[in-house]
Amino acid sequence: MNITDIKFRRMFDTEPLKAICSVTLDDSIAIHDIKLVSAKDRLFVVMPSKKRSDGTFADIVHPINSKIRTQLEKDIIDAYKEARAAIR
Repeated sequence: MNITDIKFRRMFDTEPLKAICSVTLDDSIAIHDIKLVSAKDRLFVVMPSKKRSDGTFADIVHPINSKIRTQLEKDIIDAYKEARAAIR
């Protein structure tokens, strides 16, 4: 799996939500509404989810293993830092 594009739909100057992005995999599949959140002095990715009728949330899509999660998180954070640097 290759991440072929990352687009930030919105970026925020507030805590904890820093950005909302879409990721394209292998120029074939898009995942929308991935959130980048800041907590405990680090950035991490929150995958898209939906609220169930009982008030809990369920992921719509998520990485299957830690290797893919780490790659996805690193690529999104790196792209976010580049986008922020370009704004300044």
